[in-house]
Amino acid sequence: MYMKEVVVNNQVGLYARPATFFIQKANEFKSSIWIERDERRVNAKSLLGILSLGIVKGTSINLIANGPDEEVAVNALAELIFSDFSE
Repeated sequence: MYMKEVVVNNQVGLYARPATFFIQKANEFKSSIWIERDERRVNAKSLLGILSLGIVKGTSINLIANGPDEEVAVNALAELIFSDFSE
């Protein structure tokens, strides 16, 4: 299991388009991936799960992965967040 804490800093947080980009990236990996906020953990490949966390600008979240490409997955998703979801 690999985990990294990141802060979401883009204007709208992890909603709508950014959440969709995040899920598309998460689905590129074989590992199980979760997002954790305030003791709640959801599947990072689930739009409803992510939206249910209410992640807004400035929110600190944990990215957690378990599987064959866990470290690569978490680092790639963290990089997407750090880039403010720019392509």
